[in-house]
Amino acid sequence: MPLLDVKNLHTEFRTGVGVVHAVDGISYTVEPGETVAIVGESGSGKSVGALSLLRLIPDPPGRITGGEVWFGGRNLLRLSDAEMREVRGGEIGMVFQEPMTSLNPVLTIGRQITETLERHRGADRAECERRAAELLGLVGIADAPRRLKQYPHHLSGGMRQRVMIAIALACDPKLIIADEPTTALDVTIQAQILELMQRLTRQLGVALIIITHNLGVVARYADRVNVMYAGRIVESGRAAAIYHEPRHPYTMALLRSVPRLDRPRQARLDPIEGQPPDLTRLDDGCAFRSRCRFAVERCASSRPPLATVSADGQRAACWRSDALASAGRAA
Repeated sequence: MPLLDVKNLHTEFRTGVGVVHAVDGISYTVEPGETVAIVGESGSGKSVGALSLLRLIPDPPGRITGGEVWFGGRNLLRLSDAEMREVRGGEIGMVFQEPMTSLNPVLTIGRQITETLERHRGADRAECERRAAELLGLVGIADAPRRLKQYPHHLSGGMRQRVMIAIALACDPKLIIADEPTTALDVTIQAQILELMQRLTRQLGVALIIITHNLGVVARYADRVNVMYAGRIVESGRAAAIYHEPRHPYTMALLRSVPRLDRPRQARLDPIEGQPPDLTRLDDGCAFRSRCRFAVERCASSRPPLATVSADGQRAACWRSDALASAGRAA
């Protein structure tokens, strides 16, 4: 039985120019202890989909309009607000996108960790402070007693992100959602944070959803991948299979647009042409067709379903996925 089972989730935003279908019927699962990556360009619905799982969409203008999110035998979309507050932080931890603004600037690091422990564990102050120091050591921050008394502006970006991970781990959750956990960090610190998250999830047996546009992160750390475009999952499967043989033109285009060490240094990047579609004006056809080199007439008239395209369960939403198999191996 999956730890998390998302079924046909829909989230929209009401704006002055129309309704934005930010998440348009996504479905996927996460197994216990598994790392699942959600990949796509900015505006593809990755972060909105993650926030929807925890019902953190601001209303107005946002609203979850349909679907089910099953976690621990309960549909999170049907829980009361009080029950949902117990899930957030207690059973599902969240590492938000920007550590510089996610931490409260007027509270000490120690207070921001102990607050979570007091809320979900009901522990006394001494026990909370002991656990907070233990968590800082776990995420690689030395001299914990001094750091607990400091404020976020005393710490570097990498250390603030480590604090965010410590808060997410505070109550021994079963699942952590990391939304672009390396944003605004330099390359060396990015690698340290990602290695830390991989080590901790394996050590503690925690499942991880990592949201990113960095395909290198996916290749190294993810077990399975969901590729999102225009609010929908257009390809999903094992990370190794998707890298070896992508079956959707968008996935192929993403892979071709990043530098690779197995190509000559002088080789030019192959960017994705055009712009993402206006999510208030989606029609019945494939949303990627205007940027797709393989589009045919059928792509304009009907939206392809996310269908199984290989024996190992890889799925793609493309009318030409079978014809693209050999092209994908060359991506």
